[in-house]
Amino acid sequence: MKVKEPLSSSEIGTLWLTYQEKTMILRILEYFLEKSDDQEAKNIMGMLWQELDYYVELIQGIFESEGVVIPTGFKKEDVNLGAPNLFDNGFDIMFLRILKEVSMGMYSINMNMAYRIDVMTIYEGLTTVTHKVFKLANVYLLKKGILTRPPIITPPKRTEFIEGKNYIKGFKLFNEKRALNAIELGFLHHGIESNNIGMQLITGFAQCAKNKEVRQYFEKGKELSKKHIKTFQEILLDNDTQVSATTGSTVTTSTVAPFSDKLMIYCVDLLNGFSIVGGSFGTFFTLRNDISLKTALLAKDVYFYGQEGLEIMFKNGWYEEPPQTEDRGQLINRNE
Repeated sequence: MKVKEPLSSSEIGTLWLTYQEKTMILRILEYFLEKSDDQEAKNIMGMLWQELDYYVELIQGIFESEGVVIPTGFKKEDVNLGAPNLFDNGFDIMFLRILKEVSMGMYSINMNMAYRIDVMTIYEGLTTVTHKVFKLANVYLLKKGILTRPPIITPPKRTEFIEGKNYIKGFKLFNEKRALNAIELGFLHHGIESNNIGMQLITGFAQCAKNKEVRQYFEKGKELSKKHIKTFQEILLDNDTQVSATTGSTVTTSTVAPFSDKLMIYCVDLLNGFSIVGGSFGTFFTLRNDISLKTALLAKDVYFYGQEGLEIMFKNGWYEEPPQTEDRGQLINRNE
C-alpha cells in the first residue's frame, strides 16, 4: 500500500489559515441567520454554512490524521446570537459577497501551494462553493436594488494603440488629464463599493466593541475608509463620471456586541490584507500615474493601520500563533 505523503509546510500553513477564516465566517453566518427575516437571504447563508462546516471538518480530519494540533479558531463563545440587529437592509448578503471576494483570492494562492490530492480537492471544492455563493449574492443584491452596477461607457467601435508617454501622465494642470479607461473605472468603482461596506462594518464594530482601545482602532479605520471613498470619488468627478457604488444597507443604533472583540478585529485584519492586495492589483493595471500614486499611498496607510491592529491582538492574546518551524538554535543551546 502506498504511504501518503506527509503534509508540507505550505499545506499546513494554508490549511491553518483556511481554518481560521472559515470558523470566523461560520460564526458570522450564525448571527446573520438568527437575525434575518428574508427567506432568500437565509437560504443563501444556510447553504454556505453547511458547505463551510463540511470543509472545516475535513481540515480537522487531515490535521488529526497527521498529528497536527487542531487550531482554536473561532468558537461559539465568539458569537452572541441574542444581540440585537447591528446591521439592516441587506447588509448580511452584501458583506457575505465581500467575504467571498476575499476567499476567491485566498483559494488561488492556496491551490498554488498545495501538492497532495486531498488538499487540492479541498481548495477545488471551496472555490466551486465560493463562485456559486458569489453569483447568488450578486443576483439577490441587484434584484433588491442594494448593489449598484459600475458606470456605463460608450462601447468602442475600433481598436487603437497607445502612442507616446502622455497616456500615463496624470499630473497635468488645467484638467488636461486623459479620460479614464474602462479598466480604471472598474477598479475605482470597486474601491468605493468595498470601502462603503467596510465603513459600515467597522462603524457597527466601533459601536459595540467592549475594549476601549479596540473601539478607538475601529474609529480610525472608519476614517480611513472615508479617505479611500473620497479619493476615488474625486477622481471620478474630475472625469465627469457619476459617482456610484452606493449601498442601501444601514448600521443600527445597537451597542450590544454580536461578536467578540477578538473576532471583530481579526475580521478587520483579514479585510486589511484584502485591501492591500486588491489595491496593488489595481495599481498595476492603472495606466495613469496620478491614480497609481494615490492608490499606493492609500495602501501604505492600510498597511500601517493593519500593523496597529496586530499589536492590539498580540497584546490581548487574541492572535493564535501559526505553526512554526523548529528553532534549531534553541535546541542546540538548550543546556547552556
